[in-house]
Amino acid sequence: MLGIERRQKIIELIQQDKKVYVSNLSQLFKVTEETIRRDLEKLENESMLTRTYGGAILSQNTLEDLPFQTRTSMNHEFKQNISIKAANLVNDNDTIMVDASTTCLELIQALQGKKGLTIITNSIKIPYDFTNSNFNIISTGGNLRAHSLALVGSVAQNALQNYYVNMAILSCKALSLDKGIMESNEPESEFKRSMIKQAEKVILLADHTKFDKTGFIRLIDYSDVDYIITDRKPDSNWVELFQANKIEVIY
Repeated sequence: MLGIERRQKIIELIQQDKKVYVSNLSQLFKVTEETIRRDLEKLENESMLTRTYGGAILSQNTLEDLPFQTRTSMNHEFKQNISIKAANLVNDNDTIMVDASTTCLELIQALQGKKGLTIITNSIKIPYDFTNSNFNIISTGGNLRAHSLALVGSVAQNALQNYYVNMAILSCKALSLDKGIMESNEPESEFKRSMIKQAEKVILLADHTKFDKTGFIRLIDYSDVDYIITDRKPDSNWVELFQANKIEVIY
């Protein structure tokens, strides 16, 4: 197993159990404890966990706005799972808006079998990665937020006003039962709010690790969303909330 694969498994374990131990990980992956300590040090530097004596605990700083490259390696399997389900809602010749999230980047990968798609995005990575695709990709322009490879600001938001699309597809930082759908920063929150105003349907992509968490900014209300796509069945209290807001949940 490559180091990057091992660290991804460590992330999944710590998100599941909230803590991990060096000795257990060493036995699980059949590597030395020193190798595991280096893995944990690297993950701590990427703000994914906090090292403790003998192991590590899940970082509780859900308000933190993690860099794009860090988020790319987090929960990759969950994002792929969600993206495949989301792709089933997109038809040939649809027009869609997608945000600059790593989950939407996975979605575009899953959409490559579709024909005649027009994709409007504030991501700078999507146009670059899919230069040779058959998609009609429209970039909003705007101010570059290098931290997340996203274009934001008035130019990006105003560009959206020229288009009306079949669906807006976006991700978020956290879902709270009482606080709503939440994000980590204002510039991208404003852009996402502009997205949903221009779409017939709104699709939220959120893996199970985002449930029962809190972000920095209230993004939108549950009543603004038509579909929520996740990777496992939510708890009953979430199902009741989604039913009350007439949201179709796909998992």
